[in-house]
Amino acid sequence: MVGPIRPQFVLFGSSIVQLSYSDEGWGAILADVYARKADVLLRGYNGWTSRHALQVLDQVFPKDAAVQPSLVIVYFGGNDSTRSHPSAVSPQVPLPEYVENMRNIAIHLKSLSEKTRIIFLSAPPVNGAKIREVYSDAMAKVRTNESCQQYSEACLELCREMDIKAIDLWTAFQKKDGWATACFTDGIHFSAEGSKIVVKEIMKVLREADWEPSLHWKSLPIEFEQVFVPEAELREILDEKTILKLSEANFLRQMTWE
Repeated sequence: MVGPIRPQFVLFGSSIVQLSYSDEGWGAILADVYARKADVLLRGYNGWTSRHALQVLDQVFPKDAAVQPSLVIVYFGGNDSTRSHPSAVSPQVPLPEYVENMRNIAIHLKSLSEKTRIIFLSAPPVNGAKIREVYSDAMAKVRTNESCQQYSEACLELCREMDIKAIDLWTAFQKKDGWATACFTDGIHFSAEGSKIVVKEIMKVLREADWEPSLHWKSLPIEFEQVFVPEAELREILDEKTILKLSEANFLRQMTWE
């Protein structure tokens, strides 16, 4: 453990999470935006479904931990939605079981702390043609938009029922022109453009949520801000807003976030 203790944001899910630090991924963007404000921790597992997640909940999120996460962003659904097909091995989790698994994940996370906030990401669409090109015809047949939409809608309905913040990636991706080619590397996993959509939607939730304390990046204090105090001569020509900007180093980012 290193200090000072910051808020912990945990990203929990399948390969969409595991790869989120690669290729300008959404996890890497969050870690950058929250530098000196929160620790973004990755718990992503390639190929996993909600069924796998239930098996390790107590290990990833122990109820007796000295420090509980301030935010948990959960993504399962894409692998769960994979259809059974005789020519391909499928990890499919039937829709009713998927809903109950996600419900139990939510119940466990809610029990960690009154201050632990939760966001579920719904299953995004896929590019079937790209899946066929990169993987196989069999893979394209079992990973379909029809099935992804069903699991996405089920996740969103559960979140409404349990009063959990949810992000509708199925809809968010398809708002972008040329989404099928722009948002994916292999038809399933996110490109840099796809990750930007995810971050934009996460930031919107964090900005609009009536959580106390707010977890939006602009609301969290900068760690050791008081240590960076310019010399007297510099303070005479820099206002407080400029000094704050230097501490956050936002001007170095190619993208700006609200």
